[in-house]
Amino acid sequence: MSKLREKYKTEIRGALKEALGLKNILQVPALTKTIVSVGVKAMERESLDDIIANITLITGQVPLKTKARKSIANFKLRSGMTIGAKVTLRGQRMYDFLDRLINASLPRIRDFRGLSPTGFDGSGNYSLGIEDQTIFPEIDPDEVKKVHGLNITIVTSTGSDDDARELLKRFGMPIAETGSEGE
Repeated sequence: MSKLREKYKTEIRGALKEALGLKNILQVPALTKTIVSVGVKAMERESLDDIIANITLITGQVPLKTKARKSIANFKLRSGMTIGAKVTLRGQRMYDFLDRLINASLPRIRDFRGLSPTGFDGSGNYSLGIEDQTIFPEIDPDEVKKVHGLNITIVTSTGSDDDARELLKRFGMPIAETGSEGE
């Protein structure tokens, strides 16, 4: 069991129950899933295999190729064309990925002052963008042909942004205080 999952079960869940004034332990917010996705431009589709290899290294799971639903001539895009890749992590892999993200990857970002507090969507989910995949220790910077970013969405079981913010902060997510933008 990952140390992040163990920390949730032993420390965070009980403390959140008290802090949020909940009566039942099953009402305590929890992490449901984490989605890691990458979109590519029309001109960069040839680098999709490298992107898929990088996401596989980072997450430990082979990504699903995402396809265009509509044709858009201005973007040189046809319906059914591969335009990105995404991975949905749940359970043990999700906790392992978040542990590496919080403790190993985010501290490697240059001039990092915390994650943006505006990344919540109103339903208790948090999204963040990473501009450079080389912050992950699994990626060898010498072998990277093209730098690409990734989008990470953390889905929680709560419908409240405040509860989700409290949950993520207790996990150690470095969310900046309101008013000072991160990244």
